[in-house]
Amino acid sequence: MAGDFSFDAVSDMDLNLVSEAAATAMKEIVNRFDLKTAGASIELDSKAKKLTVRACDEFKVEQAYDVLLSRMAKRGLALKNLKKGTVTAALGQTARLEIAIESGIPTDKAKKIQQALKDAKLKVNAQIQEGQLRVSSKSKDELQAAMALLRNGAGTWELDLQFKNFR
Repeated sequence: MAGDFSFDAVSDMDLNLVSEAAATAMKEIVNRFDLKTAGASIELDSKAKKLTVRACDEFKVEQAYDVLLSRMAKRGLALKNLKKGTVTAALGQTARLEIAIESGIPTDKAKKIQQALKDAKLKVNAQIQEGQLRVSSKSKDELQAAMALLRNGAGTWELDLQFKNFR
């Protein structure tokens, strides 16, 4: 095992960048003419990993959500990791939208990725470990081929994959 090389495939979102994107989106919302009187706000709950968008009605919530998405895209954040909820009525005649920030690779998708690596007949070993996938091999070239396969097939798994912990 000492001669093996490995990397971890993960699907995470940097909450600091999300916080910065939410702050810049709020600045734009406050200055935009059509949203100035909407009482819109964007809040990040880091522990629960969710964003909450509030405004006076459903249309304004959707507009604030679009501003947030554009700011996140400009920061280079993957929008695939966001799971949009439904707009619900909140207290005080306001509307609320909750957006879950997903992190980690679900087990069912990890199994599909693992199967794709096996089907490609690469000499790599893929292990599922708590929301991530560790790929190891004796050859660095095989690992690079596995990374290329995962990058090219990332759309089929609906995940934004990053590679970390190279050894």
